[in-house]
Amino acid sequence: MAEIKLATEVRTEFGKGAARRVRRANQVPGVVYGHGAEPVHVTLPGHELLLALRTANVLIGLEIDGKDALVIPKAVQRHPLKGTIEHVDLLTVKRGEKVEVEIAVHAEGDLAPGANLLEFVLNTLLVEAEATHIPESVTVSVAGLDAGDSILAKDIALPKGSVLAGDEDAIVIQVVAAQAEEPAAGEAAEAEGAQA
Repeated sequence: MAEIKLATEVRTEFGKGAARRVRRANQVPGVVYGHGAEPVHVTLPGHELLLALRTANVLIGLEIDGKDALVIPKAVQRHPLKGTIEHVDLLTVKRGEKVEVEIAVHAEGDLAPGANLLEFVLNTLLVEAEATHIPESVTVSVAGLDAGDSILAKDIALPKGSVLAGDEDAIVIQVVAAQAEEPAAGEAAEAEGAQA
């Protein structure tokens, strides 16, 4: 996983007014925490952060008060309508350190013939991986699965260096038979009237 460098400034003003001023300047307020250190309130460049966060579990390099820090996004708050980033929580990590993150689950392949539907019970898996080698996602083959079949978390082959951190017996994907809709009472009466 590539490391993305972002310029950072330490924030000294707090509250709604200060946060609004930061956002008007196309910056994003955030907090960096972890490893028992005091949380550091920072501002990050808005556009660059938005681009960086397009990659799941991105590794970000920051320079805070002349010191380098590696962080991963822990929580991102977005504006409900605009989709812009309002605030970001960043967790400090070290090279070689294991971290727990959620990775996306994707399916590939065709189900068995018939009117079957693929249902994602879980869209992500909780895994433990080395901070500088966090996988973006995992792909699962659903080829040939029929109604009633399911894939458990423990059945999914994880990328090298990753181990499952969540419930291994959790159902991730299941195949269900498509249900035919019964006509509503009014529609059934109309159909009978048209036949008479």
